[in-house]
Amino acid sequence: MTAVVELAGVSVTRGGNRLLSDVDWVVEDDERWVVLGPNGAGKTTLLQVLSTHLHPTDGVVGLLGEVVGTVDVFDLRPRIGLTSAALGERIPREELVRHLVMSASYAVLGTWREQYDDVDEERAANLLQELGVSHLGDRRYGTLSEGERKRVQIARALMTDPELLLLDEPAAGLDLGGREDLVSTLSVLARDEASPTTVLVSHHVEEVPPGFTHVLLLRGGRVVTAGPLESTLTEATLTETFELPLVLEKVDGRYSARRRAGSHRR
Repeated sequence: MTAVVELAGVSVTRGGNRLLSDVDWVVEDDERWVVLGPNGAGKTTLLQVLSTHLHPTDGVVGLLGEVVGTVDVFDLRPRIGLTSAALGERIPREELVRHLVMSASYAVLGTWREQYDDVDEERAANLLQELGVSHLGDRRYGTLSEGERKRVQIARALMTDPELLLLDEPAAGLDLGGREDLVSTLSVLARDEASPTTVLVSHHVEEVPPGFTHVLLLRGGRVVTAGPLESTLTEATLTETFELPLVLEKVDGRYSARRRAGSHRR
C-alpha cells in the first residue's frame, strides 16, 4: 500500500480562530474514508487543505508522494478531484453538462476556447453513463435538479482520472430519494478497485455509503479517533464527537443514529 495523504501535526489558524489542531492522519491508496463531525468541527477546512486550496499554519502535508510547499500546487491539483458546494455555485448555469465535465481537463469552469477531441468526448460520455446521467449531456446545468447536479459534479471530478477524490457533503440539500440514489452511486464507486482513493465529508452517518472502509471523527478541529469503519464508528465515539448520547444502528450495511431516549446533552 502507498500513502496518498500524510498529515503530521497539521493546524490551521485564521482570524485568531483555531480551525484545525495537530491533526495526524494517513490515508492509503486502497482506502475509502468518511469524515464525520458536527458543524464547526473542521471538516471543510480539512478538505481545503487536502485540495491544496488552503495551506496549514503549522505541520506537514504530504499528498500523492509530494510535500505541499515544496512543489507547485498547480501540478498537484489535476491529480485531485473535488466536489463542493462552493465549486457548484461557481458553475455557469448556461453551461452544457457535457462541456462542464470535459472542461475539468483544462481546470476551468465555463467554456471559452478549449478544443475537445474525441477522447475527451468519449471519457465524459462514459462518466456520465457511470453516474446514471448520460441523458443529461446536452442539458444546461441550471435546468438540472439538485441530485442531478451532484452526479454531474462527481463526473466532472473524475474527468482527469484523479488519484484522490474529495467529496464535501455531496448529499447536502438532497431529498430522501436523491440522497439514497447518490449513496447507492457512491457505494458502487467505492467498491470499484479502479476508483481513486476517496475522502467523503458528512454530518450524518446515514450518508455513509457501503464500501467505505475507514472513518475520521472530528470535533473542534481535533481528531477524536480514526481507523477502520467497523471498529471505530461506535456509539461511544459518536457520542463523544457530537457530545450527545446517541444510539447507533446498522442494518443492511447502512448506519443510522438517534438520540438515546430520556438522555440530555452532555
